[in-house]
Amino acid sequence: MNIIWLGHGSFRIEIEDQVVLVDPWLTGNPMLAADQHAAAIAGATQILVTHAHFDHIADVVDISGKTGAPVSGMYELANYLKAQGATEGAGFNIGGTIPLGDKVTASMVPASHSSTTAINDLPVDMGQESGFILRGEGHTVYISGDTGIMADMDWIGDYYKPDIGIMSAGGHFTMGMAEAAYAAKRYFNFKTLIPCHYRTFPLLEQSAKVLADGLPGVNVVEPQVMQPITL
Repeated sequence: MNIIWLGHGSFRIEIEDQVVLVDPWLTGNPMLAADQHAAAIAGATQILVTHAHFDHIADVVDISGKTGAPVSGMYELANYLKAQGATEGAGFNIGGTIPLGDKVTASMVPASHSSTTAINDLPVDMGQESGFILRGEGHTVYISGDTGIMADMDWIGDYYKPDIGIMSAGGHFTMGMAEAAYAAKRYFNFKTLIPCHYRTFPLLEQSAKVLADGLPGVNVVEPQVMQPITL
């Protein structure tokens, strides 16, 4: 499995025979150079969206059109993106599990954030924000989406037992590094943890040192844009 950070909360995950893009944000993403956009989405077979904020869905319809990758996520959001021209995937909801090809599954789990998009300059709710559990190649990956600490992490960790975590940790809009360390230590038993939703803007945390220091024994990997983390 290759987990490739595209900057901010965006990932390319190459797992089994699938290339899964999670919240792929290209246009205006200060972490991802324009000449990296084509490689970031090349061969995409699936797109998962966690919520409706611009820095998570702004490019989804265009990417889906270019690659043919279906878009799956919260029912209301998936239907909205389909209406905008995205290739139809699965509109599902918390607790649901969908196949991604023949060997990979994605389960939707709660997050604690918000999920609106601007229509006629007004914020419109697009259903609940979410995270995902991705399973394949003998791994279980928890993708937190944008979230703060929440009690739901208790059952998510206990039921799914993810060995890999991808957690928002930049602060201000989501958990910070200290909160993410607390949540990971209390609720999960990760072997590998990858922080995200940080470094993008000056108001976000710029280093994962606090996270790593708070989790001795866990392989905390500070991702570098477009450099595969092979697990």
